[in-house]
Amino acid sequence: MDANELQNTGSNYKPMSIGDWIITFIITYIPLVGFIMLFVWAFGDGSHPSKKSWAQATLIMIVIGIVLMIIFFGVIASIFGSLFSGYNQSFSS
Repeated sequence: MDANELQNTGSNYKPMSIGDWIITFIITYIPLVGFIMLFVWAFGDGSHPSKKSWAQATLIMIVIGIVLMIIFFGVIASIFGSLFSGYNQSFSS
């Protein structure tokens, strides 16, 4: 449901201000606290709907980034492993 639909239904939806977003970003920049707050905002009941959606999307992007990093480093490790396995065999003869 977007902001226009919420306003038309008579709810008390109020968009987050720029100051609210700035405070949100500052909190997320604090190590560990920011990560915990993403879970609180994403799955808590008292979060603003916009902040809740943003926190969920951010957590999804973090998971995608971690998976891509694991795949990338796995590929790099296998490439180096195959290169150095041939290198070690030539010296052991």
